[in-house]
Amino acid sequence: MTAILKFYDRAVALVTSGPLQHLTLLFVRVVLAGIFWRSGRTKVEEGSLLDISDTTRFLFENDYSGVPLPPDLAAVMATYSEHLFPILLVLGLFTRLSALALLGMTLVIQFFVYPDAWWPVHSLWVALALVLIMRGGGALALDALLLRWCKR
Repeated sequence: MTAILKFYDRAVALVTSGPLQHLTLLFVRVVLAGIFWRSGRTKVEEGSLLDISDTTRFLFENDYSGVPLPPDLAAVMATYSEHLFPILLVLGLFTRLSALALLGMTLVIQFFVYPDAWWPVHSLWVALALVLIMRGGGALALDALLLRWCKR
């Protein structure tokens, strides 16, 4: 039994040590960013960077009307957020803030747009965001570089 515990302790130390942990946090950042980036791209006119489509405006006026904001404002906020925060996550810049913003978006979607989508969709988004809020972006993030620069 002692050999098994030692093996387990070594495995845990390996997984939680630098490189694997930082690669895992990078992976979590990219996955969460990808979810929201793809959603954001569906909200804009094809071939444009941030021109909100008529379909998006229609959805926010009708299908997403439960969101407690004016539809035009909600459409703009959602579209811009689904572009800005994923970029910041991939870069690892303001990781915790970006994950918190996407957590907030997820909760708005859960409570006001798709209340039946908690399991398995939104619960996974929340889990990914919470990992980043708790752990940050890791060493492979601009946050780490910025922190080292600020400490000088």
